[in-house]
Amino acid sequence: MIPRFKPNLGWSEIAALIGGRGVRAFEIEFAKAFEAPEAVAFPYGRSACFALLKTLGIEGADVVLPAYTCVVVAHAIVLSGNTCRFVDVTLDDYNMDLDRLESVITSRTAAIVPTHVFGYPLDLDRLERIVASAERRFGRKIFVLQDCAHSFGARWRGRLVCGAGDAALFGLGISKLMTSIFGGMITTGDPELASRLRRWRDAHFTPAGVLKPLLRRLYLLAVYPAFSDTLFGVVRWLQDETPLLDRLAKAYHLDDQIRFPPDANDMMLDVEARVGLVQLAKYPEIIRRRIAVANVYDRELRGIQGWTLPPIVEGATYSHYVVRVPDRARIVAGFRQRGVQLGEVIEYSIPHMQPYGPADPSEFPNSWHASRSLINLPMQADLDRRDLDLIVACARGMAQQAAA
Repeated sequence: MIPRFKPNLGWSEIAALIGGRGVRAFEIEFAKAFEAPEAVAFPYGRSACFALLKTLGIEGADVVLPAYTCVVVAHAIVLSGNTCRFVDVTLDDYNMDLDRLESVITSRTAAIVPTHVFGYPLDLDRLERIVASAERRFGRKIFVLQDCAHSFGARWRGRLVCGAGDAALFGLGISKLMTSIFGGMITTGDPELASRLRRWRDAHFTPAGVLKPLLRRLYLLAVYPAFSDTLFGVVRWLQDETPLLDRLAKAYHLDDQIRFPPDANDMMLDVEARVGLVQLAKYPEIIRRRIAVANVYDRELRGIQGWTLPPIVEGATYSHYVVRVPDRARIVAGFRQRGVQLGEVIEYSIPHMQPYGPADPSEFPNSWHASRSLINLPMQADLDRRDLDLIVACARGMAQQAAA
């Protein structure tokens, strides 16, 4: 079976478990790779977001973010003592609808966290004009914190999206474009902010216990074979047919609860940083391959009735290739029967979730619709022509079956 996602891991990551450079080296190389003066490492992306808000002194304020994004960003905002203000997304690239942004910004707005979701760059020029206008109107600074968890290296008209605004947030979990097993990173063009952020982290985060580095090594050693052709069928069965892996996933994601994992205030481990350094060297080829796969899908899936393909955009990095479909459950089940696992990357609209509302479906309608109709096709870098042919054949076969 072709998995819905597969980390790009090899023997070099296994070798990195033994020894080498550590966290500071990873920060330096990460900053270089994404053209930032500074990078600061954290155990999770959500921990990084929390620490950044605390360092900036943002508390008791409104923080604006898309309604359709990873909920852990909203959790970090709430847990830092702030209030989420949501903006609906477009159904073109699923990013924040800038036509709606200006009306959401008020005198209470301290920050905006735009997500460049699925690797699609948001219009930075228009975002900056809206923020500058609001700052003049309300006479206060509004921080822009780019959420780049899906968009490492994405560019808007040649500009790296992570270089815009005051700082950028990255998640480095196993399902991201590149991974450090777990982990997060903040980049910024402001050395003084980076220094303050590092001081805040060092004062509030603690070194992990002796057991955690061993568990991280074992985790990576388990992930490596789990996605092999031999074992993935067993992993899929455990995931789909038993509660075991479902419980593990929910224990980590905690989507429906406003809280962090118990190790959210641990420092990033040197072993995680070493894996991250290996992945950083692979990153250009990972992105090159993802762009190639996205173009194959765009060319060969056109014309399927009821399917809305995502755009092909200059500067996008395609962390996911998402398609809006009718009757998602039927399509996911049909692909599974044909040997292809599909994903549902963000299967919720945050303001419609119990901890944040729930809002009426007529509010944030695009976010509501996207959360119930999007699938993501496999995009891993090792897909070959045979895999792609199978995926395209599955799509065409499902369409013919629906039309019969």
